[in-house]
Amino acid sequence: MTADEAETANDGPVVFVNRFTLRCPPEVFEKVFAETSAFVAKQPGFVQFTLLGHVEDRNSYVNVAHWRDAASFRRAVSHPDFKPHAEALRAVSTSEPNLYTCRQTSR
Repeated sequence: MTADEAETANDGPVVFVNRFTLRCPPEVFEKVFAETSAFVAKQPGFVQFTLLGHVEDRNSYVNVAHWRDAASFRRAVSHPDFKPHAEALRAVSTSEPNLYTCRQTSR
């Protein structure tokens, strides 16, 4: 088994966290985001997302998306049909995307 195969074999749930700073009105960003999320929601391995708007800064948003595994996330964002969505988001915002695994949780 290669290192890549071992990583995939142990690949569990991941959370994608992306902080957005807008360069447009919030309504425009939310429309673009809704179109992107409609595409992403159809991808294998996608579980759910939550788009959060900052309480005091109308130009700051955070997307928290849950995926079955990192491989599913990577396939979705490397899909050729995802490129126009990524470009549309980059046209209206800057972002800080990161992928995480859960280390602790509460019930």
